[in-house]
Amino acid sequence: MQSDRNRVAIIGAGLSGLLACKHLVERGLDPVVFESYGQIGGIWKRGVVDSTKLQTPKNFYQFSDFPWPENVVDTFPDHRQVAEYLDSYAEEFGLLPKIRFNRKVTEMDFVGKEHEAATWSEWGGSGEAFASDGKWNLTVEDSLDPSAPLEVYQVDFVIVCVGMFSGLPNIPDFPINEGPEVFRGKVIHSMDYAMMGPENAAEFVKGKRVTVVGFHKSAIDIAVEVAKCNGNKHPCTLLYRKAPWMLPEYVVKFAFGNLTRFKECLIHKPDESLLLWLLATILSPLMWLFAMLIEIYVRWKYPIKKYGALPEHSLGKQFRSCITPTMPANFYNAVQEGSLILKKSSSFSFCRNGLIMDGEMARVYPTDVVIFATGFKGDEKLRNIFTSTFFQKCIVGSSAPLYRELIHPRIPQVAILGYLESFSVLHTTEMRSKWLVHFLTGGFKLPSIREMEGNMAEWERCARRNSKESCKQYRLSAQLQIYCNDLLCRDMKCNPRRKSWFLPELFSTYGPADYGDLKLACSRKDSLDLQ
Repeated sequence: MQSDRNRVAIIGAGLSGLLACKHLVERGLDPVVFESYGQIGGIWKRGVVDSTKLQTPKNFYQFSDFPWPENVVDTFPDHRQVAEYLDSYAEEFGLLPKIRFNRKVTEMDFVGKEHEAATWSEWGGSGEAFASDGKWNLTVEDSLDPSAPLEVYQVDFVIVCVGMFSGLPNIPDFPINEGPEVFRGKVIHSMDYAMMGPENAAEFVKGKRVTVVGFHKSAIDIAVEVAKCNGNKHPCTLLYRKAPWMLPEYVVKFAFGNLTRFKECLIHKPDESLLLWLLATILSPLMWLFAMLIEIYVRWKYPIKKYGALPEHSLGKQFRSCITPTMPANFYNAVQEGSLILKKSSSFSFCRNGLIMDGEMARVYPTDVVIFATGFKGDEKLRNIFTSTFFQKCIVGSSAPLYRELIHPRIPQVAILGYLESFSVLHTTEMRSKWLVHFLTGGFKLPSIREMEGNMAEWERCARRNSKESCKQYRLSAQLQIYCNDLLCRDMKCNPRRKSWFLPELFSTYGPADYGDLKLACSRKDSLDLQ
């Protein structure tokens, strides 16, 4: 067992893990990063198909102190360019020596007074990052040699950066004799397809009748890629229950240009003042109008109704759920030429030679390969890393389970970084990484557990009021990115107003570059100033 004073461990060397490591090193700490694979970058290195591009304009998907290289001119870089960008970031800030590759953390076991966690008034008993009587034992296995002896590391704080879109695939359950077991073709998950690599994936689907299940980003990318490979001789079928609104890149770029304080005035906020409540109530129809105008344009520009892809819900509702896939440039070209077939079905089952849609037993849709692009069981993956059933139960059960989207009030000395949905994941994760490291270096104490849980409950109530539907589908923090950054800045005792004067502050777009010179008032003498 290995242990050091105030030792911080980071699980995962994807985007979140790199950010946490960089900011810890910058403030004088010496973290250890456990990465289960042999490279950094997370899904950008091993979890995307060959045609995948950013869905976020690059000026919103960049590090605040490390801009994109000048030779990347596309607004939406492809996955190779993103991977190279992350590599350059790790190299620039000397992060690679901190990473232990091919080391998978299989368990986290708390060594301390866990039985008192339910009665604590302060987080971890003190409200501070490090407790004198609390440690975490991390069980680590060699990913390349699972038969090798397990290692146990004892650390004082753990930053979990395992992400939401990898790990445990989400595959629907089927009644007996109606699932993949009766099908003589191949059934895989989009994760398996992506990890094949471009050449092997193309060979796998070549000349086969492929059905892709789902209609979000990974499903769309795979379907277009298979259609391009096989043409209309062996068309790919995109099977879905509900169609989403897909937006072309130039509309997405336009929408990001409207991420302003004024736009956030249209949305009700937790604990808002009477003035803010009045503003949101009076101005909220503008948000509806904005989404409606985009809807009208998309319906006019693309044959979504002709091919059965007209969504049943409004674009405004989809914006609120933070799930709006970017439309590949050649998507409807593939549909019109017959290499991609859109098929809507409320249910389906397997048979020996293919699929049966909506219970039509007399009709079989012949298929050779079924690819489930149906997401991941993120909560289950996160929950299973804890050995304690008490901590496992803390992970699920709320639409707003983490304070500042980082800290669970009942799980001491642990932060869960990057486990969020946002229109600009890198930026929101970087801001929370700065906040977390400021906390770890003594910049502030957490509120009491009662205050944190009250804050989380208020965010959930606000989400319910705004959504008028299941708040699990409503991402309030994604709608209030600037407001959330304001809260983080105030916690860190720095100025949340990043513009030069009033009008730009209200109407100019906010993005990562606005926080590049963020100065933190650090209270620990032995820590370094952020640059």
